[in-house]
Amino acid sequence: ALGQAASRYRDTVYRQEGFSGKASLSFAEVTAMLDDALAAIDQSIRTNVRDDSMYHAYNLLELGQSTVGVERLYVMLEGQVAALSSGAVSSEKTVELLEALFDSAMFREDVNTFMLYPDRGLPRFLEKNRIPTDAVESIPLLGQLLEAGDDSIFLRDEDGVFRFNSDFANARDLTAALDDLAPKYAAEAQKARQPLVELYEHVFNHKAFTGRSGTMFGFEGLGSVYWHMVSKLLLAVQERFFAAMDEGEDESVLRRLGHLYYRVREGLGFNKTPQEFGAFPTDPYSNTPKHAGAQQPGMTGQVKEEILSRFGELGVRVRDGKVSLQVALLRERELTGSAEPLRFLDVGGSWQELDIPESGLGFTWCQVPFVYRLDDSAESEMTIKLDDGSEMKLQGLDMPAELSAELFVRTGRIRRVEVSLRRGQLFPD
Repeated sequence: ALGQAASRYRDTVYRQEGFSGKASLSFAEVTAMLDDALAAIDQSIRTNVRDDSMYHAYNLLELGQSTVGVERLYVMLEGQVAALSSGAVSSEKTVELLEALFDSAMFREDVNTFMLYPDRGLPRFLEKNRIPTDAVESIPLLGQLLEAGDDSIFLRDEDGVFRFNSDFANARDLTAALDDLAPKYAAEAQKARQPLVELYEHVFNHKAFTGRSGTMFGFEGLGSVYWHMVSKLLLAVQERFFAAMDEGEDESVLRRLGHLYYRVREGLGFNKTPQEFGAFPTDPYSNTPKHAGAQQPGMTGQVKEEILSRFGELGVRVRDGKVSLQVALLRERELTGSAEPLRFLDVGGSWQELDIPESGLGFTWCQVPFVYRLDDSAESEMTIKLDDGSEMKLQGLDMPAELSAELFVRTGRIRRVEVSLRRGQLFPD
């Protein structure tokens, strides 16, 4: 499909090139190319499903003279988030993926959340750069160098282990050393060039090098929890929950997705004690390595996803320019047990205070207070308090586009939004 899209684009460009040398594409042609590309991408995502219902995140492309091969890297949390965020994973498959994730080697029970990738042991220094004896014997040049005591390419250490010259940083250094040997070993040096380069890459496996994820133990290294990625996972699961709701999925599927969402959420720092988190729990931190508590405080990327996911929990959604309150993920335990005050900064920059009723909840959005109240005896409705003292009552939980615009640009016309909810609309605890 991607090949078809590329051909179509090429043919269209050739056909439509004018005197300016620039091509213009019609909307239909662009749409057709994007549809082809999406079909190929969706197929790629499906092809990367693992046997355990998770997804391969990174693949290594092996290009031969007439062949193409794919080698898989280890499973990564980032790949699961990407698959969920793609929109190509069904609700049922999302549930399977998340359940597999909790059963996987990426889950750290001690902190009740996920590492970036499974922890694993690293080879010790002297276990690296070891050339198999049979490989040495299969390349005649190496035998000649060994007999001559020439260690420009490799040597045999005190334990009898063959190792490449430690001055080599990459295969280019190896080929440069072979060039230096050419005057003396001419044909043998030329014949050994390709086998030696392949052997060098086999020993060091540079193509699979993943940087700090495969070599370090702090920051986002081995055994580390990267809190930004966990919060990305949380947001991706929430997106799948609302997508399932929009698609009319069965209530049992929605409930399972919601429970999995809150299970992911339970692992975040604010649910931990200072002793468990290793820091002040409500402060954002970058990572938690295996050997210590939370590290690197600051305004991390986690903050963005948690703000977005929190508004999603409160039911705040915007579609087609309209505010829509969909509280299907809001839990009743969030509501107050008794009347409490809410202090907030209004759109005029002044501090205000209002009372949140019993069985209620209050928050601000665009510096406008929203007050939820649980009332099973009433129909769901939205009451909008305006700056002139008047109010508008709306049946249901959707705000018209013109009023939504007033909210978004903070004109000050909307002073408060009061919402009446029924228990059946909330997520069951």
